[in-house]
Amino acid sequence: MRLRPTPLLFVDHATDLGGAEHSLLMILELLDRARWAPHLACQSSPLAERASALGVPVHITPLPRLRRSLSAVGDLVSGTRGLARVARETGAALVIANTARAAFYAAPAARWARVPFVWYWRDFWLGESAPRLRWADTGIKTLLGALSARIIANSQATARHQPVQRNTVVVHNGIRMERHDPALDGGSFRQTHGIPDEAPLVGLVARLAPWKRQDLFLRALAQVRGEMPEVWGVIVGGPLFAHNEYEAQVHQLALELGLADRGVLTGQIDDPAPALAAMDLFLQPGDPEPFGLVHVEAMAMARPIVGFAHGALPEIAVDGETGLLVPPGDVAALTEAALTLLRDRERARRMGRAGRQRALEMFTIERTVRDLDAILAELTARR
Repeated sequence: MRLRPTPLLFVDHATDLGGAEHSLLMILELLDRARWAPHLACQSSPLAERASALGVPVHITPLPRLRRSLSAVGDLVSGTRGLARVARETGAALVIANTARAAFYAAPAARWARVPFVWYWRDFWLGESAPRLRWADTGIKTLLGALSARIIANSQATARHQPVQRNTVVVHNGIRMERHDPALDGGSFRQTHGIPDEAPLVGLVARLAPWKRQDLFLRALAQVRGEMPEVWGVIVGGPLFAHNEYEAQVHQLALELGLADRGVLTGQIDDPAPALAAMDLFLQPGDPEPFGLVHVEAMAMARPIVGFAHGALPEIAVDGETGLLVPPGDVAALTEAALTLLRDRERARRMGRAGRQRALEMFTIERTVRDLDAILAELTARR
């Protein structure tokens, strides 16, 4: 007799599609439906629409922001009760939080529903940036971690920020490699944005937010152009989570640095592959990343990466092999590394090919799902 697939309840709070949500959608798409029956509890959002299109039952559940909210206690109780009800109604064997805010609701909900809680840990902090009161951040993470049957960190760098180590495992994010073809012609992207076919192009793909440091990208680009005036730059991304003021600052800085004629800001685009195909190298000047899926996407497109050796980037790119990593914060070294590869196109191409091979071996979504499947199987076997 064939067994019915085991129900799982994933929980996500986001109203826009960020890296965590894109990763979750790929996981939901590839989970073995003969073995698992995934459900998603989330707010009304593009994530809900995309998950529903994949055939995943979606349960619209309000998960309001709790920080600095006068109604935080009431919202937490209401949201937790709603999630616990969904967990019971779906017969979920596990409740899996995909984000930090989701964990605030999902951890007590799982306890009320009497099922194990799994925390997908994708960030360094509970908020987007380093907290003013780090002891509070550590204390809350310790509490949530203690309620977790397993904490799944997306990188070793992320795992190091998790105070509860006894049940923390690392499962690297992955991508759909078939959607990233290095042979893709970037000419149409260049033509759309007025970039000459023969111009060396340095690029960055990241949502517009202060910690992504598009400002440093522009300063590095200005220094590169001081040595190679023919170089162009492109920033792909928009302010997904209300960083409109920063967007205006980036545009103003581009004007001040004299980059208006050789620097392109595309805004948000759905598919970064054509932009990556148009680039000669990917320049990453941001603050430490918990993972950075776009780095894997750039490598899959056979583009060498130049960036700071911090966060998860050294786990993804190999210095001297798939790109050049420099001391964090050293913009002069970042600029010199970019110039090195722009001047030595053959070395850049070799690094690009090595990067794609590394992505194929280590960062496919199939590998991510296989590792996740083993964890889920272990946890559900205990019930």
